[in-house]
Amino acid sequence: MSGNYQRQSLELRSPDNGSVDDADGRVRNLLGSTASQRRRQQRVAQQRQDSWFRHSMPPAINRDFESLEHLTPRVSDGLDEQLAASVSHSVHSGGSVTLCGRADHSSIHLNSANSNLGFIDSDTPNTPVTPVSGLQPAPASVSTSAAGTLSSRRRSGYRKDSKGSILSRQSGRSRVSVLANRGLRMTASFLRRKRTEYEDDEDFTSSAGYDPDDGQRRVINLNAPQSTKYCNNRITTAKYSFISFLPAFLFEQFRRYSNCFFLLIAMLQQIPDVSPTGRYTTLVPLMFILSVSAIKEIIEDIKRHRADNEINHRTIERLDSGSWVTVRWSELTVGDIIKVTINTFFPADLILLSSSEPQAMCFIETANLDGETNLKIRQGCPATAGLLETKDLLRLEGKVECELPNRHLYEFNGVLKETGKPVVALGNDQVLQRGAMLRNTAWVFGVVVYSGQETKLMKNSTSAPLKRSTVDKLTNTQILMLFMILISLCITSGLCNLFWTREHSETDWYLGLTDFKSMSLGYNLLTFFILYNNLIPISLQVTLELVRFLQAIFINYDIEMYHKESNTPAMARTSNLNEELGMVKYIFSDKTGTLTQNVMEFKKCSIAGNSYVPERTAEESLAVQNILSRHPTSAVIEEFLVLLSVCHTVIPERKDNGSIIYHAASPDERALVEGAQKFGYIFDTRTPEYVEINALGERKRYEVLNVLEFTSTRKRMSLIVRTPDNKIKLFCKGADTVIYERLAPQGQAYREQTLRHLEEFASEGLRTLCLAVTDIRPDVYEEWRQTFHKASTALQNRESKLEDAANLIENNLRLLGATAIEDRLQDGVPETIASLLDAGIFIWVLTGDKQETAINIGYSCRLISQSMGIIILNEESLDATREGIQRYYGDYKSSSAKDANVALVIDGTTLKYALSCDLRNDFQDLCLLCRVVICCRVSPMQKAEVVEMVTMSTKAVTLAIGDGANDVAMIQKASVGIGISGVEGLQAACASDYSIAQFRYLQRLLLVHGAWNYARISKLILYSFYKNVCLYVIELWFAVYSGWSGQILFERWTIGLYNVLFTAMPPFAMGLFEKFCTAETMLRYPLLYKTSQNAKLFNVKVFWIWIFNALLHSVFLFWLPLAAYTGEVIWRDGKTSDYLLMGNLVYTYVIVTVCLKAGLITNSWTWLTHLAIWGSIVMWFAFLLVYSHVWPTFNLASNFRGMDIQLLSTPVFYFGLLLVPITTLLVDVICKLIHNTVFKTLTEAVRETEIRRSDISEVMAEPRSSDSNLGQNLGRLVPSRQVLLTYRKLRRPKERPSADRNVRVSAPQPGDEETTLRVVNLEMESDSDNAQRSRQRQPWRGGHNPSAIKDTRSAPGSPFTGTLHM
Repeated sequence: MSGNYQRQSLELRSPDNGSVDDADGRVRNLLGSTASQRRRQQRVAQQRQDSWFRHSMPPAINRDFESLEHLTPRVSDGLDEQLAASVSHSVHSGGSVTLCGRADHSSIHLNSANSNLGFIDSDTPNTPVTPVSGLQPAPASVSTSAAGTLSSRRRSGYRKDSKGSILSRQSGRSRVSVLANRGLRMTASFLRRKRTEYEDDEDFTSSAGYDPDDGQRRVINLNAPQSTKYCNNRITTAKYSFISFLPAFLFEQFRRYSNCFFLLIAMLQQIPDVSPTGRYTTLVPLMFILSVSAIKEIIEDIKRHRADNEINHRTIERLDSGSWVTVRWSELTVGDIIKVTINTFFPADLILLSSSEPQAMCFIETANLDGETNLKIRQGCPATAGLLETKDLLRLEGKVECELPNRHLYEFNGVLKETGKPVVALGNDQVLQRGAMLRNTAWVFGVVVYSGQETKLMKNSTSAPLKRSTVDKLTNTQILMLFMILISLCITSGLCNLFWTREHSETDWYLGLTDFKSMSLGYNLLTFFILYNNLIPISLQVTLELVRFLQAIFINYDIEMYHKESNTPAMARTSNLNEELGMVKYIFSDKTGTLTQNVMEFKKCSIAGNSYVPERTAEESLAVQNILSRHPTSAVIEEFLVLLSVCHTVIPERKDNGSIIYHAASPDERALVEGAQKFGYIFDTRTPEYVEINALGERKRYEVLNVLEFTSTRKRMSLIVRTPDNKIKLFCKGADTVIYERLAPQGQAYREQTLRHLEEFASEGLRTLCLAVTDIRPDVYEEWRQTFHKASTALQNRESKLEDAANLIENNLRLLGATAIEDRLQDGVPETIASLLDAGIFIWVLTGDKQETAINIGYSCRLISQSMGIIILNEESLDATREGIQRYYGDYKSSSAKDANVALVIDGTTLKYALSCDLRNDFQDLCLLCRVVICCRVSPMQKAEVVEMVTMSTKAVTLAIGDGANDVAMIQKASVGIGISGVEGLQAACASDYSIAQFRYLQRLLLVHGAWNYARISKLILYSFYKNVCLYVIELWFAVYSGWSGQILFERWTIGLYNVLFTAMPPFAMGLFEKFCTAETMLRYPLLYKTSQNAKLFNVKVFWIWIFNALLHSVFLFWLPLAAYTGEVIWRDGKTSDYLLMGNLVYTYVIVTVCLKAGLITNSWTWLTHLAIWGSIVMWFAFLLVYSHVWPTFNLASNFRGMDIQLLSTPVFYFGLLLVPITTLLVDVICKLIHNTVFKTLTEAVRETEIRRSDISEVMAEPRSSDSNLGQNLGRLVPSRQVLLTYRKLRRPKERPSADRNVRVSAPQPGDEETTLRVVNLEMESDSDNAQRSRQRQPWRGGHNPSAIKDTRSAPGSPFTGTLHM
């Protein structure tokens, strides 16, 4: 293939009729075979037919009938413009188009100038379309006539507009000019053939998985016992039950290696004559720790059980033995007929039988399912609509056959087989799902089809996971490493003891070293194992549990996160993940109800090329004035406003005061109807047969003939009505892309002006829709109506046939104009997202809403910028998805690097393929290259899969936030789950780890509480290990001094109370009150969050630095007092004492030193901090005074009698009390001084600035040498002759991704002009791949276009300014 274009020639030719007759004959011959064979063969034949009809030309025939260029999607630059012009000329001249393939004559014949599809022969039976294969260059041939034309379009990964929703003028003009000249007119013969085709499909089974003979179905008997026992309707979301609590709790607790270790120590201590520290010094603290943890878990799970019980104990009326009986929800089962009243939740998944409204209609609110607070319409089948009384229900006999329980919220396939009546198809419109609420309908009758854990709501929920924080996991690993070191120390000490004993057993006979225990290596190993066990702090877990519990209370009582309007405070439903809030890297957010208020407002409209804005009253608006003055465009304006007020499914409710409240299935529809109301066209009456409006004081009635509903594939909604003057019109509103492609040649008078207005509206972040209308001849409509009816009742491929039927009528449109509405965001959402982005957090939006809606919200909340390109993946097959992902990934991977300023938008169908095994890695890599990812029309489980994919692949901390039951799965999959409590129900809040009332509170939760809690927990853990190593390694030094005897230096109960009493308060104070900056500073400068996000305060390196520091301190704390005690005479009268005095001397110095160390690392001093540090020292001395006189009153501490007098009466003690702690901490003070002077971090600089009450903004602008070796690199870089700058070129949405460019800017030289250089990105030799990858994901925040940087020189002595935006 050469050149920019590939000339193609396709022969479009129908197979001869004989082949079709043969195919039909084969199908008919199958009727004589057995039933099962006949069904299988029918399915095969139907699949072949569907494949011919739908999949050979899906974009051209089945979808939007755009152009024949889609037949060759693999061609790099589309069809030749010259070929397209030739074909178009032939079409206009009445000829047919023949596009040739290879020599095997695989071809497609398009021959119908009158067919609405443009590709179906109107004079011959509806023949299958043979797929084109192996297209190769060939001379173009043009013959006979076709309604289809060829257009050419360059393939581009970008949308054609700056807002991602509007066609470009150039591409739109070429496409529409061709498409509008198709001659899109229907023939009655074609419609009759389509209807016959659907009739033949009646005996085929559903393609959605329902087959009456394959066993994959559920059969429900009506008013009769069930043949199968189904589960009850009880649900549970709690983590534990009465029976499972103990094993589950113990499993959770002993996942921590420390608890396993202490359990082993407690068991070893029970062996006689092995433990040097007693039998219960480990067991008692361990039992206390487990008890505290158990109480906390019980309290948290009781809340879940109460919520479950509240739901399970709700009551409902059930038809039982001819009367209505009130029963609990939990007592319902499949097959029960129940009555649900207004403003009541549906207790299970029901099939709607009848209601208080005409034709079995009802209105439901699905806030718990999809987050939408707007009403939706459900309608029972006509066969059961007349079951309005109990006696009618009792006469109902038959069965319901449906698919097995599944998690597909928007799909349902089944049939109702009443005895002696025709089979009736059941779809999603007849299903009332658990979690939805009945609104504006007095009552409904329904039969339960899925109950309890089998409901679609519960199928989309996963069991509550046992989450653990990253800090916990790292601590677990380091405890394991310490355990290995402890084993090494035990083995070393045991061997040393063995060697020392053999060497001294004869010379030092008075020590009695010849007994078995002294000579046994096994006994010695156990002794040292117990002796050194306290290297791992037993108090750590209980301290963490208590601190986290109190931190959760701080979150709950934070008045800044209290929502006054809804009286909703923040709530920490678990406390195990407090520090995770400070390490979040990815946020996955729902849209509706999470980012938005779901409140929309009509802002502007474009009618007949003129822009109009609603005024205070209808009379003041320019549009109404033009109508009254009979402006040349008045007829278009009237039709536009009629369409707004009629084309919808809104339900009006008239209040007593005369006002009208609109209940709509979507907030867009309500906003459009309210917009028409502002112009004096008031919709006020709806019945199943007609709607009435008040048009500037004149009442008009429009008979509703058909409603063609909106789908994500169609991107439009149409209404066919009979007007007051007895004309049949089709009103259509939808996305500009699909409306423009269906315009008739004579219906494009205002195309350019409307397109310009659409661009203006979109640039303001408004949501746009195009409005169009067409007239339908009565005979054509009658034929189409029958075709549409057959499609709507078909069991085989019902959705696709409805879509095909709708496509037949939605053509030859006349453009009226466009609307612009604003979806109101929650307060503070744009600011919150901007702040979180500045903090280095990546935000993904996972929503079940429409694609255009999600994109527009992305612009409104500043998630997507105007300069971003948009990649849209909307594919219908695995191969197409693979091709799209690999193409885009190859483009950006080959571009210089890793700085793709694009947003990826993908729909649920494509996401299903993208998450398959062979595409998951490529899709994941593509997502991580994009700045923004938006997933639209996704199911709850797809949300969970996306979250799990990112969590597992990046190993980063992820956070999911949502407000509805459809968000539960992703909330539970994420590292941290946040539920929005309030309007949308409590399902998400109950399943979450933390709940807040508004999205904006997430900023404070993460940047303040998260960062603080991370710093607090980190210091608490590090300090706990430090103080234990500092004391208990002294036992090792004493073993060296005492001949590896295993003798303890300290009294046994002082060892046990060290962690529980004397050093428990300092880490407790750190965990509760430590903070390096104020909340206001943290919120003002989100960059400070990076310290915790990047785990700078607690990682493997930091952990072992603290361990080494503790070892060094233990050396000073043992050997310095020992040097002072060498002569053993430490009193004036020459008396001596034993080793225990030496032990208490060292013990006192250790307590003083570790408490002073706590003060040295404390940044925030409160009176409670002072009390914890100084109070711990005082507590030890108080204990010393009391414990020295316990014996003989209590049979305890006989060897401690009079210890206070001995210790406090020697001057050596006081001298060491001053000298030893100061000498030990001197190294720490020097290191801290050097670090804060030379290697000061941004956080430390900000804290010092706060203390001095200076301007923090100056500090934020300064580069920090301690981050990424910046000082060393700048020192190497700036003196050089040239400074290498790397930046990306800003790309317009239409451009392909361009490579980054390296621009060399000369360093300042004397005699040149002054220049100010903004450093956007520095690529240095020492940059790691991870650092570059992380940096490329950050938004470019330069103040100027990088292309404006030129080779300039500075004036003599002028400063060379480098501003680094971190």
